[in-house]
Amino acid sequence: MRMAMIGLGKMGGNMARRLCRGGIEVVGYNRSPEIVNALAAEEGMVPAGALREAVEKLTAPRVVWLMLPSGAPTEQAIEELNALLEQGDVIVDGGNSNYHDSQRRGATVAKAGIGYVDAGTSGGIWGLDNGYCLMVGGARDAVALVEPALKVLAPAPERGWAHVGPVGAGHFTKMIHNGIEYGMMQAMAEGFALMKGKSEFNLDLAQISELWRHSSVVRSWLLDLTADALKQDQQLDDIAPYVPDSGEGRWTVVESIDQGTAAPVLSLALSMRFTSQDEEGYDFKLLSMMRNAFGGHAVKKAGE
Repeated sequence: MRMAMIGLGKMGGNMARRLCRGGIEVVGYNRSPEIVNALAAEEGMVPAGALREAVEKLTAPRVVWLMLPSGAPTEQAIEELNALLEQGDVIVDGGNSNYHDSQRRGATVAKAGIGYVDAGTSGGIWGLDNGYCLMVGGARDAVALVEPALKVLAPAPERGWAHVGPVGAGHFTKMIHNGIEYGMMQAMAEGFALMKGKSEFNLDLAQISELWRHSSVVRSWLLDLTADALKQDQQLDDIAPYVPDSGEGRWTVVESIDQGTAAPVLSLALSMRFTSQDEEGYDFKLLSMMRNAFGGHAVKKAGE
């Protein structure tokens, strides 16, 4: 199988590496040519200097896999591909797109007979060695065309990937996956903060995180990663208390509102990330003022 990989950042670059090592011929394009040249030299990837050139180096039916930031970069690439590809070709969006956008884009390219597959991709920087979890949406024939690549990217040919439904279902499933991830991370962070705060016990958090990895109900890959980090540093003095949020966490909470389905843990986990990002802290200043107004409580001044 020969396919194109467009976008060779941390995820896309490692996915291209895994595909090449698994016997898939990859034509790669990235806005920065350095990574294209490096992958061509290291992995035997076929380099392309433009999106059009990548398409021209494929034979029908063509598969073009995008690993681009959600929003405008993905939108622009799909618009260009809609003019370059032909009936029977397939576009795969493996980035973190909103599933509503995937549904719209799939319907647009379908008018030209082009297949559309939305592949929710999880695995991060560890995917090169461990494989990726792939949640795939699209028509059966389009997914079948991509299947050889899915089997190489996944941890094993018959596990770690699944065709979960029509166009949009892949990114919807990944969106919910990330919302759950927020809740799991928040619960773990709060628990370890409570243990750190119990100074009278002088708990060794690295020891406890390692302990929980073995036969504990809360054992998980997140705990594995946390244990590895705490072995190096338990105080985290060099880490800023700032946690970004991806679009998928927000979209998950919006979905819960649209459905009228309660998701308090996921919603609160997202709100806690917002709190970490608020450098002004106006709401907390206002709370302090209220306490002073009704109870005469002291107000801590800036710099104290």
